[in-house]
Amino acid sequence: MTERIFNFSSGPAVMPLPVLEQVQRDLVALPGVGMSVMEISHRSSTFEAIIARAEADIRTLAGVPDNYRILFLQGGASLQFSMVPMNLLTEGRTADYLMTGTWADKAAGEARKVGAVHETGSTAADGFSRIPTDAECELTPAAAYVHMTSNNTIEGTEWHRLPAVGDVPLVCDASSDIFSGPIDIAKYGLIYAGAQKNLGPSGVTLVIVRDDLLARSARTLPTMLNYAIQAENRSLYNTPPAFGIYVLGLVVQWLLELGGLPAIDALNERKAGRLYAELDRTGFWRPTAQADSRSLMNVTFRLASEDLEKAFVKESTVAGFDGLKGHRSVGGMRASIYNAFPAEGIDRLIEFMREFERVNG
Repeated sequence: MTERIFNFSSGPAVMPLPVLEQVQRDLVALPGVGMSVMEISHRSSTFEAIIARAEADIRTLAGVPDNYRILFLQGGASLQFSMVPMNLLTEGRTADYLMTGTWADKAAGEARKVGAVHETGSTAADGFSRIPTDAECELTPAAAYVHMTSNNTIEGTEWHRLPAVGDVPLVCDASSDIFSGPIDIAKYGLIYAGAQKNLGPSGVTLVIVRDDLLARSARTLPTMLNYAIQAENRSLYNTPPAFGIYVLGLVVQWLLELGGLPAIDALNERKAGRLYAELDRTGFWRPTAQADSRSLMNVTFRLASEDLEKAFVKESTVAGFDGLKGHRSVGGMRASIYNAFPAEGIDRLIEFMREFERVNG
């Protein structure tokens, strides 16, 4: 198969076509270098220029203040579930975790292995179908930090505001909605994201951390798990995920060329709006997230029976769509429509949905 299909996978996910084409064009030999990016030394001036530009472009794209460090790490968001408390949850203090879904639960579980955790704002009783109100989020005075998961990939919900945390550092797992719209970095103490949904290929993890928080990283921590040491060495303490950083840099350039975060936000609003409007058009489709908490990145829905859902997934695959089966823990369907997902794919999916409803409704 040489033709591209519409990839609704939750991650690794669809990549911008211009980025893939540039990678393909320059994969064997970077212009002027004569080697693949996968072959060059991470200590070379060529790679130093690649990582420096990626950082500079991220600062431009997201307006990252000077008092924040940008790190390119490994291990995905799952390793950050441990690194965050290891570095920031100092002895005798408590970390607050806002419980909005499966990944928030996993993050809290890892933090409990390190220190005291207070879980709050849980919407489990509603099947994690919504984001909690501020009144439901009873925070610990002088907590070490407050952890949130900005977009819940499995449940299809997303924070459309920030929780009121006062002066406590806000830590955010933004793996599935990072740079999908404008973001005020200064309101966070630390943001992390696995790259494989909105930033690039799997294998590289972006961490943006405020300078003052680096002082909490104890020298007794394992070197590779220490934010301060990673920052001192500009993410080059050991061989970094060089290829992933290179592609991530190209994705950020693509976003800048589109017009930055306001432009991609407008595109994402239109794509998700079109799909949700179709889901709400009749009672045949059953969106699982409450309307005011719906994700722009992961659209989750169900049908009247599991047999009908299985038929939908099977027929959608034949029709040229991939990744529409919901997460195994919740079932149903899920359309992941990250930054790089084309608007044409939404139109094609809606056409398929209407025909499926006509036959099975």
